[in-house]
Amino acid sequence: MMKTGVVGIGGRMGSLIARVILESPGMGLRGALEVSTYPGIGRDAGEVLGQGSLGVTVSSDMEKAFASCECIIDFTFPEVTLQVARYASENGKTMVIGSTGFSEDQKKAIQAYAEKSPMVMSPNMSIGVNVLFKIVHMVAGLLDESYDAEIVEAHHRMKKDAPSGTALALAEALARGRGVDLGNHARYERHGIIGARPAGEIGIQTVRAGDIVGEHMVMFAGGGERIEIAHKAHTRENFARGAVRAARWLAGRQPGLYGMMDVLGMSDEGR
Repeated sequence: MMKTGVVGIGGRMGSLIARVILESPGMGLRGALEVSTYPGIGRDAGEVLGQGSLGVTVSSDMEKAFASCECIIDFTFPEVTLQVARYASENGKTMVIGSTGFSEDQKKAIQAYAEKSPMVMSPNMSIGVNVLFKIVHMVAGLLDESYDAEIVEAHHRMKKDAPSGTALALAEALARGRGVDLGNHARYERHGIIGARPAGEIGIQTVRAGDIVGEHMVMFAGGGERIEIAHKAHTRENFARGAVRAARWLAGRQPGLYGMMDVLGMSDEGR
């Protein structure tokens, strides 16, 4: 049985991941971390989850929470994730990272931590979205720049980072398909008198509203026609199941930073 720990077990994603772990054969919940102000500190994680006693205490101390764990799953915030990644690296734990909003320096730090212990990091762990990455990469390589590319993403009003990590990953896949550098072609939102659209621009638009779980649409608009490729998440369970799948996949892997494309066996392109 894989002994697994969850960061932010009292949160929306953390609690869902914990429940999926409990439902999954060969997986065991053995660690639960939360902030010191969380009202469930000191309680049994099973009681917090409404699952009865599990013999796992919710703690704000990383060492106490994860000492007996083999793998840690974190879908929180960059600042927290960096601390957990450092702990995992120093203590031989594998790690699955679903947090988003990292700066380039933070990504480099995680890359360094993964040199000691294997980690999977992905902005979206659903199978469907990773297939979308692959499709967008392929289509971008087939169409020339006469087809204007736009990415529109929508999430719930509580999401803190924008654009979403998934939208940025789609933009990267699109840019790689075209053989260009995203930094030189990305356009985030538009406002005012901006003039005609430059050739090769990759537009990235953001919507924050209601309780939208996650929607991403990629448009290639040419003269007289357009192609729209979309993914809509109706529940967060896909993300949780993907994270648990990644945790299983990490067992026995060599140190390194992997992506969900590696987990799904689609890492040759579009990642």
